[in-house]
Amino acid sequence: MAKRSKSSGRWLQEHFSDPYVKRAQAEGWRSRAVFKLEELDQREKMLRSGSICLDLGAAPGAWSQYARRRLARSGRVVATDILAMEPLEGVEFVQGDFRETEVFDRILGLLPGRQVDWVLSDMAPAMSGIDAVDQPRAMYLAELALDMAGRVLKDGGGALIKVFQGAGFEALVREARSRFERVRLVKPSASRARSPEVYLLAKDFRLV
Repeated sequence: MAKRSKSSGRWLQEHFSDPYVKRAQAEGWRSRAVFKLEELDQREKMLRSGSICLDLGAAPGAWSQYARRRLARSGRVVATDILAMEPLEGVEFVQGDFRETEVFDRILGLLPGRQVDWVLSDMAPAMSGIDAVDQPRAMYLAELALDMAGRVLKDGGGALIKVFQGAGFEALVREARSRFERVRLVKPSASRARSPEVYLLAKDFRLV
């Protein structure tokens, strides 16, 4: 059996001693990422009963799980990911790459025209540890999420998108500000301090 590297060993030790990991396990959430959305939702009053939410890169499903509970029975959660995701009651899931027409059309088929209240994206690439490789991949995913928001949001809708500070970051923020009335960068407590991730919180989409 191959030995784990020192870095992977440190990651595992940190992961299993992480209070957010322990709390997620105790409370039945699918991952610690739920607490990032929970904090921002409570602070910003994002998700409301009856809203329609599209969760991009949803697997393993913690954000969809949280959104489903918050939106109550009158709301809807549509989730999509290239990866498979275990079913969640009340969440409509489309597996596939939403850049492909067939997958995109399946997603649109579940959504009423221009009535999405929130697009959520916690998407991130598999990190190699090489910034020159990881940053362009991360920015590409953020750009995809922002583009999808522009296609499905209702007038006045919002988006919460994971972004990584580095090359392309400022251009993405400028693009968001051209489409939304209010754009802020936020870093929830559950984001690890050393991580370059922040979240682009965009509100009041302008439907031209």
